[in-house]
Amino acid sequence: MTGREEIRAAEREFAALLGEFRRHTVLVPLDAHDSLWTAEWGGVRWICAFSDEAALARFAFAQGDAGREWPYRTVYGARLLDVMVPALGVPAGVALDAGSEDGALFPPVAGVVPEEAVVDLGGAG
Repeated sequence: MTGREEIRAAEREFAALLGEFRRHTVLVPLDAHDSLWTAEWGGVRWICAFSDEAALARFAFAQGDAGREWPYRTVYGARLLDVMVPALGVPAGVALDAGSEDGALFPPVAGVVPEEAVVDLGGAG
């Protein structure tokens, strides 16, 4: 497989993952203000979402905070990307199953979030 073919295969794989994420519900922990729990990394505000309670529990354990209750909301992936990301008003995306080998990032780029939430890379690619 050539490099170009590998890139196309990776793009197809990501498109399939994005489609699955958009169609399914995820768990989003709430912070102390009853807002969706986010974290900043790399200049992007990431909404932290988890595929199920077990993934959220593993994350809590890894954070050293497994002893407390983690309230959460169940939200469709599409709603996070299409409504919540733009509502943050800053460069934002969604981190699915953060800290997991199976985790994924849905960054603020064209084709993932609405146009008004896309980060302009200024030709940086």
